[in-house]
Amino acid sequence: MGVIGSCIRDANNWCGRRRSVNKLLLLMCATSSTLLVIFITSCVNDTTNRNAKAVPCDPNLSPAQPKASQKELSAFLVVLIMSGPQMVERRYTIRDTWLQNHGGDILPRFVIGTAGLSSSDMETLESEQKQFHDMLFLPELKDSFSVLTSKLLQMLAWLDHTVDFQYLLKVDDDTFVRLDPLVQELATKSRVRLYWGFFDGRAHVHKSGKYKETDWVLCDRYIPFAVGGGYVLSSDLVHFVAENAPLLKKYHAEDVSLGSWLAPIDVRREHDPRFDTEYKSRGCRNSYLITHKQSVQNMRGKYLQLQTIGQMCANEQQIRLSYMYNWDKPPTECCERVEGVP
Repeated sequence: MGVIGSCIRDANNWCGRRRSVNKLLLLMCATSSTLLVIFITSCVNDTTNRNAKAVPCDPNLSPAQPKASQKELSAFLVVLIMSGPQMVERRYTIRDTWLQNHGGDILPRFVIGTAGLSSSDMETLESEQKQFHDMLFLPELKDSFSVLTSKLLQMLAWLDHTVDFQYLLKVDDDTFVRLDPLVQELATKSRVRLYWGFFDGRAHVHKSGKYKETDWVLCDRYIPFAVGGGYVLSSDLVHFVAENAPLLKKYHAEDVSLGSWLAPIDVRREHDPRFDTEYKSRGCRNSYLITHKQSVQNMRGKYLQLQTIGQMCANEQQIRLSYMYNWDKPPTECCERVEGVP
């Protein structure tokens, strides 16, 4: 019995140790399986997140416009006003009239090239900036009429990199704008590929004078463009221009250049005769949203009329005929000026 008892005890001890080892192995396997599941889940989620960044989820987002990262500023509408270092009276007039009491969803900036300015001129501009905080200085641009296209590219690049916005309104500092109705109408507009203004498609290429183009070789007329006294772009089109700026051909006229840059894009060109934005005003109509070529006296008069009688024009007048753009005809036949169009 001693030998048999000893064998039984040894067998029981061995079996007990085996059961302990098995329990330990099972525990290790369970732990490893859990860690493996966590690792695989993490990898799948990481891959999914990376793929999600590559494909926009917003159905209103253009493929050319990725979701905006955190930017310094935000606004529904950004108003960029081309101005010059010496145009102080015009800027003060705009602040006192149509830009006065603008809403918090509107971000205005007077854009000025400051390269080559004297120290006294720069001090004057910096003093104005400290007072109003509504100026955008372009330190690498020497401001003049001949560099307006470069100026446009630089201000669009600044806008694309600095502001989270929906629309841009570009105007000159001799333009009067009725911001309230314009913003109200923008709320109903498309947020993608919008190019809104007063279009011209039959303009001959200038071969001499102030607007001379020396290297326009695309055709014998300008590609349809919204004339430069004022036009609206959605943020995705601003992004497209800013991203491709190094490749874009710069022509003498900034509005003509923009029309050529957007020519191959599937844009929504909306011609609107309420944009009185040609090289010369067509007159005064209460339906106008934007009126170009206004003196400071004109601006103050229009603003006073709006405040006192609720209309911009005490007496409407039409100096030049207007037109509705006919997109069904060739550009050379697009724009017949007729009676009855504002």
